[in-house]
Amino acid sequence: MIRLLFGVSLLVLLTGCSGNQSALNTHGHSADALKDLIILVTAVCTAVFLMVVGFLLWALARKREVPRSDNDAERRMTLSVRIAIAFTALTVAGLTIASFYTTSDLNSGNDATVVVRVKAQQWWWQFNYRGVNQEPAFQTANELHIPVNQDVRLELESLDVIHSLWIPSLAGKLDMIPGRKNIITMRASRPGIYRGQCAEFCGLQHSHMAFVVVAEEEPAYQQWFAVQAAPAQEPTVAEAVVGKAVFMNKPCAACHTIRGTPATGTSGPDLTHVASRHTIGAGLLETTRGSLAAWIADPQTLKPGNNMPLVPLTSDELRQISAYMEELK
Repeated sequence: MIRLLFGVSLLVLLTGCSGNQSALNTHGHSADALKDLIILVTAVCTAVFLMVVGFLLWALARKREVPRSDNDAERRMTLSVRIAIAFTALTVAGLTIASFYTTSDLNSGNDATVVVRVKAQQWWWQFNYRGVNQEPAFQTANELHIPVNQDVRLELESLDVIHSLWIPSLAGKLDMIPGRKNIITMRASRPGIYRGQCAEFCGLQHSHMAFVVVAEEEPAYQQWFAVQAAPAQEPTVAEAVVGKAVFMNKPCAACHTIRGTPATGTSGPDLTHVASRHTIGAGLLETTRGSLAAWIADPQTLKPGNNMPLVPLTSDELRQISAYMEELK
């Protein structure tokens, strides 16, 4: 009885899930298909459980009958077992077929107009966008923008260990294996901000490897695309102007790219428009001047094990670089 109540309660809780990271609060074609599969499997398993409990209660409550002969009892038991086996086989086969068709539908959309190359590494995400004639246009980090009601194809790669991309409200889950390219297609049905994450344990900061997906109408997406494709704007505030010079003279420029400047490093995220992103540190902190300064000052305290070294800076240099980062929008 306790298991029965638990199963019913779990079903009720699942159907009430909401928020920007829920496989049952869906706003995409692929996610809708997975949601239907989850509900189907849960409903079938619940029905089977109730049937088993019902037969068990009936067997305990009924009066024991004296069989007419041993042969009669054996035939009845044999028939019951055969029926149970046939029912189990049909149930498993049905769920397997439903799962197969749902999974095959996740990679549909080969005519997607938006193609993004996604590279995962410990512990952040790199999104490479393509422009005219599918030529590389620009890259962002930990923030993916897509137009609504359009198929978007993500080409998944891993640069170190096995990762797994999962955007519960928009698409399914797919592993990213070093040396192999996987593809997943998704389509957002309404504008919004959705959370994605790595769903395969990949090391110390696995739980801090998140990203956001911003789904927006086509005009807003095209405006964002044009801004991101442009080089970084020149700083206007005096403190930020000095901060740019400090950034270029420190090891920062050897690891990060800021398009339109001498900084062309590829080890770390592209910072050309870092201040326009919702978060830094792969979802760790909201993007503010304070969080930028805290990250620059001591990245290992905020996210132990990440690949950014501690760069010695004076307090004035830290303020100046954070002022420069704040203007990179």
